[in-house]
Amino acid sequence: MASPSTSPQSPASSQPLSPSSAALHTPENTRISERSPSPMRGFLIPSPLPTRRTRTMSATARAAEGPVFKGTCKCFSRCKGHGFILPADGGAEIFVHISDIEGEYVPMEGDEVSYKVCSIPPKNEKIQAVEVVITHQAPGTKHETWSGHATI
Repeated sequence: MASPSTSPQSPASSQPLSPSSAALHTPENTRISERSPSPMRGFLIPSPLPTRRTRTMSATARAAEGPVFKGTCKCFSRCKGHGFILPADGGAEIFVHISDIEGEYVPMEGDEVSYKVCSIPPKNEKIQAVEVVITHQAPGTKHETWSGHATI
């Protein structure tokens, strides 16, 4: 029979012992490493990129009223959730987020697209493509739908 001093909960006290007590102990040779204290632990840091979900109504309205541009998909990574478009007029490449792509197909390199532009806060110096639609698929490439089915 166990003595009151070795049992995890003694009959004299009705409160269980803390998890660091003998009931839950680590082996003697095991080193416990604590995570470094971070002032941001427990806080979610918002993404600096405005997605369709986080874009303001005024930015959405300005983009919807703007002109439609044409370009070619330079690259798009479904895993990363973004890519770039080369404008048809030869300007700098434009960022595109996965949430701003319309239609059932994932853009591939060489696809012709139409899009509108929206500025990226906080300084509004850069732009991103919104309301992106694939107008012509690149010939000879297999296109994948958002559900994962491949087509020719």
